[in-house]
Amino acid sequence: MPSKTPPDGGGRARPAFPPPLPVTFRPRRTRLALLFAGVAMLVVVACLALLLDAAEPAEQAGFLVVAVIVDGVLALLARPKVVADHGGVTVVNLTRVRRLTWPEILAVNLRPGDPWVFLDLSDGTSMPALGIQPGIARHSAIRDARALRALVDAHGTGTEAGAPPGTGR
Repeated sequence: MPSKTPPDGGGRARPAFPPPLPVTFRPRRTRLALLFAGVAMLVVVACLALLLDAAEPAEQAGFLVVAVIVDGVLALLARPKVVADHGGVTVVNLTRVRRLTWPEILAVNLRPGDPWVFLDLSDGTSMPALGIQPGIARHSAIRDARALRALVDAHGTGTEAGAPPGTGR
């Protein structure tokens, strides 16, 4: 049976068509694991702090403050996502949000061993997109990277900044 996703020049299968917009890519399993660990840790530390009879109220409060800080860090690690819409792509990394128009993105790369997707930009730089990472769910990350690549191919011009259309890539 022939495949609906013919391989591209690099031998990778491409989606038959890009997904409908808007679409959000995020590492769901990693996010769930981090948020669950944060809530579980907060509950355990809170129970321990309240059950320690020998602890002073200030010590109990210190336990809770440290637990809330660690929970905040885990929530920050669960934040990354990539949102594609008709106007372009919004990349939400740990502490920074960047909005890119479609023509600014030249390529979407997820090479073996990469911790997350890298976007090659028209200004000559490369930007990590932590919202697509193969950590726990490698197949989902590969599928998401291919879908984002198909969207870039469908919506982007692929030209260098300032170059006339048809001369870039």
